Amino acid sequence: MKKSIWIYACCLLAGMSACSTQSKEQVTVASHDWEKYDTGIVEFEDKAPASKGSDIYHRIIPDAASYITEQARTVLATLYYSPEDSITPVRKIHYTLEDIDGISAKGGGNGEVSIFYSTRHIEKSFAQNDTAKLLFETRGVLLHELTHAYQLEPQGIGTYGSNRVVWAFIEGMADAVRVANGGFEGPDARPKGGNYMDGYRTAGYFFVWLRDNKDSDFLRKFNRSTLEVIPWSFDGAIKHIFGNEYSIDGLWKEYQIAVGDIQA
Repeated sequence: MKKSIWIYACCLLAGMSACSTQSKEQVTVASHDWEKYDTGIVEFEDKAPASKGSDIYHRIIPDAASYITEQARTVLATLYYSPEDSITPVRKIHYTLEDIDGISAKGGGNGEVSIFYSTRHIEKSFAQNDTAKLLFETRGVLLHELTHAYQLEPQGIGTYGSNRVVWAFIEGMADAVRVANGGFEGPDARPKGGNYMDGYRTAGYFFVWLRDNKDSDFLRKFNRSTLEVIPWSFDGAIKHIFGNEYSIDGLWKEYQIAVGDIQA
């Protein structure tokens, strides 16, 4: 999530624990294509070394920089076809553990990314001493925040803070990458009803459904549409990818019927 509204977003995410079983939606990452890609220098900093959450984190993830780089490559393989694509450049990821409320948020820009992870959330997620559950949650949260680092953004319609369409796309895609890589606890984590403009999981599960049922490269094409559809819109991107006979609202209705949220 973007740092400017992390408190709001963290409230949405609070309590969403994950199990150790990866969902069937998980992307098979073509790691061979991304092994040599420069994901940026990872600068790990523990700002809360005396906290219980810090101790837990270091026990489950002994090499944070390597772990973050591995997840970055998963994100890149989900958003892009290959390292030759037009990819948002990231020179450095400053990743911090901090003894603060919330969960995690991405800040920075122009190739200099900052991400914090709350040691309080780590401790809360480890309340039952379930290492697998905490690893699952940590990976899912990291996938979301790293997507913000590498994803493309809509052009010609304002910014994340000024236009809800931009916000819904950015947060929806971040959770779509998490869904696509088994980062939520299966179908029960999917919100029922709502609208794709709600962003986050509501949009994320919809985008992955479009990938699974309409075009296996949908997430990559949808990400790239921000460079090809200007001014960008959900409907414009859908028509660009699928053809003029399709609409975002029509596909949303089809999705809602398919998953049983509404009747045909």
